[in-house]
Amino acid sequence: MIVNIPNSLTLARIIAVPFVVWLIISNEMTLAFILFLLAGASDAADGFLAKRFGWNTELGAYLDPIADKALLVSIYVTLGFSGHLPVWLVIAVVSRDVLIVGAFMLSSMLGRPVAVQPILISKFNTFFQIVLAGVVLAELGVGFGLGGVVQVLAWITGILTITSAGAYFWGWLVYMARYEPVPHRPARRAKGVRGAQGSGVSAR
Repeated sequence: MIVNIPNSLTLARIIAVPFVVWLIISNEMTLAFILFLLAGASDAADGFLAKRFGWNTELGAYLDPIADKALLVSIYVTLGFSGHLPVWLVIAVVSRDVLIVGAFMLSSMLGRPVAVQPILISKFNTFFQIVLAGVVLAELGVGFGLGGVVQVLAWITGILTITSAGAYFWGWLVYMARYEPVPHRPARRAKGVRGAQGSGVSAR
């Protein structure tokens, strides 16, 4: 079944993206924070249900990372334009994803598709991106007095984002450098083809 419960939760996260953006622009930070928490809970729920009941689908494998990235990048861009996150950090986050997607697309176009396998530093990067987004929304919506924590998390997230992008790009370059085109071999012709005079002639 393509549209099962996990996939429905994933689609709900995608649908929630414009609402989160609208809430942040409208300065409804408390509601934006609550919706962000619900999105995180749905992400954990769809992963658990897919593994527990074997509801894994090819559609879900593509939709899940798309939903996560769409939500996270949208929040970063909106918070950056609103002045709640450093512009350099937003540029780094967006540029990293564009670089990775572009490299993978180029590899596919060249007939060298790359298997998408998250590396360790990428997992740390995603974790800190989520934590930073949550802390910023919580600070703006509830006000925990975490201004100093936000600054520290921003620098850690920025360093991890840039390092992760560099690691992916270096791995991509190494992978592409190992590419060896298959040498063209002309089709072998049958031997002993007789010419018009009936004499045996080997085809060349």
